Amino acid sequence: MKRRDQIEIKGLRIQSRVGVPDEERENAQELQVDLVIHPQESLQALADDIGSTIDYYQVSQRIHQVAQTGSRRLIETLAEEIAQATLKFERVAGVEVEVKKFILTDTDYVSVKICVGDY
Repeated sequence: MKRRDQIEIKGLRIQSRVGVPDEERENAQELQVDLVIHPQESLQALADDIGSTIDYYQVSQRIHQVAQTGSRRLIETLAEEIAQATLKFERVAGVEVEVKKFILTDTDYVSVKICVGDY
């Protein structure tokens, strides 16, 4: 039976300058990221060894770095940059990234979700 294990980071609060109007990108705003990481191997194979897994703390720190670098017009661009940065970590086969932006007053949030990799 094939397994489909995953590691999730939910509700990661980041700061980023993103928006279509120039004035919206002048200051960083809080966004939220949900990440589903698909490891190359099953989590069962880890044998309780931290060195054999994906360090989700390091992934979260890298996401903060990506978000704080530069500015973007679209959250789609930010989501793609986060996905590509996550795929560079050893043992990552694929990733799902959802970026949430709290911009419309009559909604909880607006989001984009992308899925990249082999899983």
